Amino acid sequence: MDSSEALHSNNGSNNHDNTTTANHYQNVVVMRHGDRLDNFDPLWVSKAARPWDPPLVDEGKKRAFATGQKLRTHLGFPIHRVFVSPFIRCVQTASEVVSGLSAPLDDDSNGVSCREDTIGPSNIKVSIEYGLCEMLNREAIRAESAPKDGEFGFKISELEPILPSGSVDHSVEPVYKEPPKWGETVIGARTRYAKIVQTLADRYPTENLLLVTHGEGVGVSVSAHKEGVTVYEVQYCAFAELRRPIIINKDQSSTPGNFEVLTQNGQTGISFCPSDSSAVAVNQ
Repeated sequence: MDSSEALHSNNGSNNHDNTTTANHYQNVVVMRHGDRLDNFDPLWVSKAARPWDPPLVDEGKKRAFATGQKLRTHLGFPIHRVFVSPFIRCVQTASEVVSGLSAPLDDDSNGVSCREDTIGPSNIKVSIEYGLCEMLNREAIRAESAPKDGEFGFKISELEPILPSGSVDHSVEPVYKEPPKWGETVIGARTRYAKIVQTLADRYPTENLLLVTHGEGVGVSVSAHKEGVTVYEVQYCAFAELRRPIIINKDQSSTPGNFEVLTQNGQTGISFCPSDSSAVAVNQ
């Protein structure tokens, strides 16, 4: 099936010269990574070669796989393309989620991370995107863990093999060619998150996207499109569901509408309150 046919559709027309032949909804799911090791083993940081880049614990992999299965059965639309932060916890999360999305529906793994050779074929394409990075500042990365020279040393050639075989799309040009500079402001990072969601959606208007990022990025995906709210908690593997209409014009060009947030408070691990209420920092 062509990806444009797999979007939510609402066929219709009007009598204007620029009449549309169809109205589609593009869906974008923005997800936080799974359970990170350093929050369960505080001593890991003192021994790690890359203490700023903790992997998932086993429970985090299981949670991510189970979330992939949940998305497959509950969203009501397919995911066509995945973009992921280069931090290893996000790449591992994306790998498990894609596996969960691709696993047979009668799989009896009960949320256990699934071996790749038990996964069915998938047309989901995955790309690593620097714009989905963690906030590169001391508000998000512990001072004792941050690289002293500000260089995070991401090696895409070592990260891509973590993803399911055949899923990496090397034809994709990243929006951000390199990671943000160390010391970016919180406002700057939030602007980056809002921009990357919009830019990726605009690049692929006929596809439904899954963006695997960090707590702040998920929070921004809600607050940027839901007026008057502050996100104060984003649990591991929590996700926000965004939707916007895509109008297909007579000349086959597309005109996107505005995103709306479909996720309700507390529904998928995201909690928010009116902006005039006090709130704590979003989880990283």
